[in-house]
Amino acid sequence: MNKQVDRSLRNRRQELLGILPNIRRFALSLTASPADADDLLQSTVERLLVRGLPADAAVLPYSLTVCRNLWIDEIRSRRVRQATADETTLADEQLSAGDEQAVGELSLREMQNALMALPEEQRSVLELVAVEGCSYKEAAAVLDIPIGTVMSRLARARSALADRVQDETFPAGRSGGEGHE
Repeated sequence: MNKQVDRSLRNRRQELLGILPNIRRFALSLTASPADADDLLQSTVERLLVRGLPADAAVLPYSLTVCRNLWIDEIRSRRVRQATADETTLADEQLSAGDEQAVGELSLREMQNALMALPEEQRSVLELVAVEGCSYKEAAAVLDIPIGTVMSRLARARSALADRVQDETFPAGRSGGEGHE
């Protein structure tokens, strides 16, 4: 029996290693900061290895749920620690974190900026559905929200991205087909 449990545990750990990129992408969508995403990934993996995975749990959805819950805990603790922090300092830190991500082609930078400008709840739904390929039901389970909320947030995220990319492509109210004076 012990050999079977050991083999099962090794298989679960191998499966966990295989989904590390998925967890990191999700962590980045939650945090909007590569450094915070790496810290969140580390905390998630540590939690999964220390506490283990339920025998009946699918590894990816369970891992993403743990990641999300750890981020919620982190946000709460930051709010307590930053109760007296100056808002301008916080805004400057967030801006520089967004600037560090903007590398590569202009269109990639524009899309990254547009993604990072989304509220966290829209970004996380978009990440789960569009990047990770989760169904609406799976995304709802990971985020612990109703399916209708997933659909609503996804629609708002897609609309906001389209508007933002349109605004960057055609600034100052110009549209693509119109001439200018």
